[in-house]
Amino acid sequence: MPDIKKSFPYVLITAFCFGTMETALKLGGSTFDPIQLTFLRFFIGGVLLIPFAAADLKKRNYRLTAGDMIYLVILGIVCVCFSMTLFQIGVMKTNAALAALIISANPVFTMIFAHFLTSDKFNRKKLLVLLICIAGLVVAADPKKLLSGNNISGLLIVLVASIAFGLYTALGKKRIAKIGGWSQNCFSFLFGCAGLLIYLLVSGRPIVKGISLSSAPLLLYLGIVVTGIGYIAFLKAIAAGGPSAASVSFFIKPVIAMAAAYIFLHEAVTPHMIAGAVLVICGSAINIIPFRSKRASQALQAKA
Repeated sequence: MPDIKKSFPYVLITAFCFGTMETALKLGGSTFDPIQLTFLRFFIGGVLLIPFAAADLKKRNYRLTAGDMIYLVILGIVCVCFSMTLFQIGVMKTNAALAALIISANPVFTMIFAHFLTSDKFNRKKLLVLLICIAGLVVAADPKKLLSGNNISGLLIVLVASIAFGLYTALGKKRIAKIGGWSQNCFSFLFGCAGLLIYLLVSGRPIVKGISLSSAPLLLYLGIVVTGIGYIAFLKAIAAGGPSAASVSFFIKPVIAMAAAYIFLHEAVTPHMIAGAVLVICGSAINIIPFRSKRASQALQAKA
């Protein structure tokens, strides 16, 4: 049975790891090519997850099939090759705190894709969540800046990355119960890295260039802490308290992201961003509140 209290430490660790991601990506982007950095951090994180994935598969007494492999390759392409590569590019074109807020809204896009890909159908509550979160993103981006074109390309790229990550999450629901979250994240990361490696080789982009004693700590932080420990803690939070409890980490993430961007990047935290963050957090909170339709409530009352 899920234990929310036991999940809380993992929720905090997840929020910290994911909350510092955008600032670390922006700092790392000044040294590494965006595609190279995405490849390196997910390769390190994927390797770190291998022991956990192997142990979970053994516990489940399950061997991955050819169909599973194809499924994991597709997930890797969507997540690593498309979503996270675009996210890295977008982060370099806009401020880190705003990028963190936009990517934190990915569960909103997940529920839209889930309507078509799974049995989790779109309903009135989810429409309310969608409208609130969209309003939050518009407010945070500051309509005046959007109209003047400031940061518009970076915002749009991060938004597409967030939508793609929502697709990755929705697709991930199809087999996660069978193969487990550890294997799904581990192998999709590594397959995605294989795709990026092929692209890096063909395009002649750097693979290890830029790795030095001065850049290694930040690279290891992104690979081990953000991508590795962050996902480990998130999966541990799901195991201990369930998906709803684990998703609380995404409510805390924007706050940590704003603080990290202010401290390390000296980015201003504007009233627009704070108001937008509040709206996105409220929308996300509504999304995890159990919803019971009027018909379902009447049915339960009739049984009582």
